[in-house]
Amino acid sequence: MEFGLPVGELAVLLAMLLGGGLIMGLLAGLLGIGGGGIMVPILYEVFSAIGVDEAVLMHLCVGTSLAVIMPTSLRSFHSHKAKGAVDMDIIRSMVLPVVAGVVIGTLVARYSSSTILTVIWAGAATMMSLKMFFGRESWKLGDDIPGNPGRALYGLFIGTISTLMSIGGGAFVTMMMTLYGRPIHQAVGTSSGFGPMIAIPGTLGFIWAGWGVAGVPPGSLGYVSLLSAAIIVPVSVLAAPLGVRMAHGISRRKLELFFATFLALVASRFFWTLV
Repeated sequence: MEFGLPVGELAVLLAMLLGGGLIMGLLAGLLGIGGGGIMVPILYEVFSAIGVDEAVLMHLCVGTSLAVIMPTSLRSFHSHKAKGAVDMDIIRSMVLPVVAGVVIGTLVARYSSSTILTVIWAGAATMMSLKMFFGRESWKLGDDIPGNPGRALYGLFIGTISTLMSIGGGAFVTMMMTLYGRPIHQAVGTSSGFGPMIAIPGTLGFIWAGWGVAGVPPGSLGYVSLLSAAIIVPVSVLAAPLGVRMAHGISRRKLELFFATFLALVASRFFWTLV
């Protein structure tokens, strides 16, 4: 693997990581999401540029993004909780099925090719972008969030797909809560609490899944690039509280449309690599 890039190219890659960390932290606070939708495509370009083996490329992107989500989502969660915008009952009732879903997602990733992970990521990103483009706040499924077994099954789904996509699961939680009439700020605040319960076991799982695998860059632990995480984490953690403050003064719809456009473009980029 060749890492002898010109200084100018290395500077560009470093700027991409820092910029991605900033956007990731802002989105974590503003939308209650982990930010993997931002970091995975950025890491994909960075790791491709330094010559990471295609066979482990997507695994490394997902694992590293989960590691970055861990401290960022914790900071976002504490900021939202301080504002009283977190429904702890929902978090407590779904923690076990979500963690079980993370275990399933890790096992799927361990025995899947990079191509399969790319298809899963791009497909789920496409569905999320369509929901953001065409969803309406008036859409409603009921007056109260259902209990078990429906809530547990949904938690299992969130844990599995969020691990495979390296996202904090916030988009799925926010969608569920708003469809059952919960205020948008409470939905965003509560969804921020799902990031840690997905990122922590997910990161450990990707370290285990990639343990001893050849082709990962120096400074990696399994499928987690510790060097990249060390660059991104400080910026994203500092930016998360700013995103929380912005959540109360910006048009959420405008940001949703921006993020939906970004996801659609990234999904198209990933599908193009499979052609």
